[in-house]
Amino acid sequence: MCIINLVCYKKQRLNHFLYAMEKVHLIAIGGSAMHNMALALHEKGFIVSGSDDEINEPSKSRLAKAGILPEKIGWFPEKITSDINSIILGMHARADNPELLRAKELGLKIYSYPEYIYEATKNKTRIVIGGSHGKTTITAMILHVMLFYKIETDFLVGAQLAGFDTMVNLTNTSKFAVIEGDEYLASPIDRRPKFHLYKPNIAIISGIAWDHINVFPTFENYVEQFTKFINLIEPKGYLIYCSEDKVLEKICQNATNNEITKIPYAIPKNEIENGTTNLLVNEHKIPLEIFGNHNLMNLNGGRLVCNTIGISDEKFYEAIKSFKGAAKRLELVFKNKDFNFYKDFAHSPSKLKATTDAVKKQFTNRYILACMELHTFSSLNEEFLNEYKGSMDLADEAIVYFNPHTIAHKKLKEITIEQVEKAFNRKNLKVFTKSIELTDYLKSKNWANKVLLMMSSGNFDGIDFNGLAKELTV
Repeated sequence: MCIINLVCYKKQRLNHFLYAMEKVHLIAIGGSAMHNMALALHEKGFIVSGSDDEINEPSKSRLAKAGILPEKIGWFPEKITSDINSIILGMHARADNPELLRAKELGLKIYSYPEYIYEATKNKTRIVIGGSHGKTTITAMILHVMLFYKIETDFLVGAQLAGFDTMVNLTNTSKFAVIEGDEYLASPIDRRPKFHLYKPNIAIISGIAWDHINVFPTFENYVEQFTKFINLIEPKGYLIYCSEDKVLEKICQNATNNEITKIPYAIPKNEIENGTTNLLVNEHKIPLEIFGNHNLMNLNGGRLVCNTIGISDEKFYEAIKSFKGAAKRLELVFKNKDFNFYKDFAHSPSKLKATTDAVKKQFTNRYILACMELHTFSSLNEEFLNEYKGSMDLADEAIVYFNPHTIAHKKLKEITIEQVEKAFNRKNLKVFTKSIELTDYLKSKNWANKVLLMMSSGNFDGIDFNGLAKELTV
């Protein structure tokens, strides 16, 4: 080995040693994003520890497999020592968390996880996907194409994706970072929306539909967060936005950030042929595994993002043909020759309508039964409930489920079945408050020539969709 190579080798070994000595502690390590952050940092060679007062599956098993599952459940301020380089604070923790208070006493560096993501990617080209809906799908599409062409990237995504071991990836070598930009709060001590902290070089916004009313009490206040996000795009950056959304189009056109390039997108030309959606591009048909106008708009936005990093349309279409969708985003649970069962993350009024419309158009000759769960803070709020008027009218049959215990847990005012029926304003709407009664009703039906669509950001209080599918098709 020549002297130059020997020096380089020793330098690389030293860098690895220094990274391995980095100590990070995660407060609320059991969360979806937080436990994936812990796994990513562990994989990078950091010394990772953490605490939480509740760790459920799959977080528990994944942390255990990596050897970083906390020995005991709870908060232990004695874990917080002066040799810890960074504290990462999850949203699940409270502002008076004893470990957080100890970290403040010691003067340790405390990050929210979006702050830490920015710190780890500040020298990379940051692609940030924002919007009230479609964020995970667009992020998944971009990552699918980059994986197809073996383009290394850091990433943060809100669902487990096929081909990726974790939902967070941080490296020392990639040039890019693909980040799903959630508009919810960064941490219990940082009231800024997460996506305000990423400072994108390339930003995409999929649409705006009022959500998180416990934080953004008016629609105008909610829209304002997206205006701020646009103004945080780095100079000479890109803003890609859905022009089908007129509120979004207006704020993008009026944005005062003049040092960026604005690129609108809409639904691409397409057709449905024998149950398959095809893109129509230059007289060619490109068959897709996905369907629905929202998915097609997401695809078009993802294409434009990929263009900005040097991936041509031709290459994008070649890769996207094999994209099957993100977890819980019109995800196929089961199908046979005359029955399809889908689950979807839809919970806002606009998304319920869009998802139901997509299924209805894809299966024009089938009976569509759509079932949604009121689970989020917004959806269970008696004032916001009226926003759901007409949102399930496109289904042949509609069901709404909510659990009164969830409302009590969120410390919200009780709502009644009659209030739900009035809010949705649909004849023959069925409302259930017990999951066993809901599943019994579904089992009582004949599912020949039908589609079942289950929509929620929760899980209908533990319904096993795969098990249910088997029972429906016995």
